[in-house]
Amino acid sequence: MRVMIVDDEILALDRLQRLLSVHVQEIVRFDSSINALLEFKKGAFDIVFLDISMPQINGLDLAKKLIEIDENIFIIFQTAYEEHALEAFKSGGVDYLLKPIEDKELQKSLKKVEKFRSLAKTQDEKKLLGKNGDTYYLVDIEDVYYIKADLDEVIVRTKNGEFYMRKKMGELQEFLQSRDFFRIHRSYLINTSKIKSMKSIEQSKLQISFIGIEDKLTSSKEGAKDFREYLESKSI
Repeated sequence: MRVMIVDDEILALDRLQRLLSVHVQEIVRFDSSINALLEFKKGAFDIVFLDISMPQINGLDLAKKLIEIDENIFIIFQTAYEEHALEAFKSGGVDYLLKPIEDKELQKSLKKVEKFRSLAKTQDEKKLLGKNGDTYYLVDIEDVYYIKADLDEVIVRTKNGEFYMRKKMGELQEFLQSRDFFRIHRSYLINTSKIKSMKSIEQSKLQISFIGIEDKLTSSKEGAKDFREYLESKSI
């Protein structure tokens, strides 16, 4: 396992490296977020530990840049302030550690990463893997109603709620097109088998209702045109 740690405080770097060295073979450390970003672009890492409060590029912004490069990277934030927890998860972190970091808490974070990696290995063509906060879900594709673009992630809507995936909409569109999912808008990919009704609204757009949930989605004008053609081809 190859791990990067980034913190502008040398003492914090020393402590984390010392604790990690018991559990991890290869550790690369940086006290500069810019240098860390440059190194990340050169080679693969499994986990990145990021301090949140850093000059030049803070940890939350750096995390977003790292995920753009490698959407499968596991990021664990380290901070002295517990109120940053929600921001950390929204920025793609799988966990956060409060300074001063203790080995017991570090081991919990590493086990969480291993659990997530195990889940990812079990993911097949019938399931999607995502998270809500620090909880992970493996959901059957047939249970998905629609997928919505949300900044660097997507929101997957099921009857029981929502979860997030670090995937690009175009990638999911390609993956799900053979399962009767259709992109009605740049922000929406819908499961056509879950449609209850459709009605035309202004500018020839479509408003779509679903079986079993109250949500209603509005297509783009172009998306409505393409979807009508798709439905016509299915009915032949």
